[in-house]
Amino acid sequence: MDIIKSIEHEQMKNKIPDLKVGNTVKVHVRVKEGNRERIQIFEGIIIKVQGGGINKTFTVRRIASGVGVEKTFLVHSPVVEKIEVTRVGKARRAKLFYLRDRVGKSAKTKEQVGARIETNEITLKEDVVETSEAPEEAPNVETENPVVQETVDTVTEEATTEVKE
Repeated sequence: MDIIKSIEHEQMKNKIPDLKVGNTVKVHVRVKEGNRERIQIFEGIIIKVQGGGINKTFTVRRIASGVGVEKTFLVHSPVVEKIEVTRVGKARRAKLFYLRDRVGKSAKTKEQVGARIETNEITLKEDVVETSEAPEEAPNVETENPVVQETVDTVTEEATTEVKE
């Protein structure tokens, strides 16, 4: 494996949620203020998902005080604590930029009929349990040559008599 790819693989999160355009999500973001750190929730509609691998990003749009606010997050960023899907939206496009011109209820996506909020997570790499101890070798056990016994089944033929009517 390439050196750059191996470093990127180490930085990637193990599991990421299945992000789809049109879904309403809550993004838990770590915010550092001075010497304190807290988690702030940014809730909105995903209007675009782009990139792949460690560079995968998604943009969330919400209306705050009558003003549209968009934030772009890196999926594998350590700043993003977790992502919760709160509503499954119905979208027929890959990017929902037309929501920028809308105000009020029309700025939302329709909810997908019969959709359950599922926490589908995509597993990118398996959790590997690392042990700091060296693996122990199996003790040497002396084995003798196994004794093989052959059993022979003999079938004896019996005389049969024919019955005539």
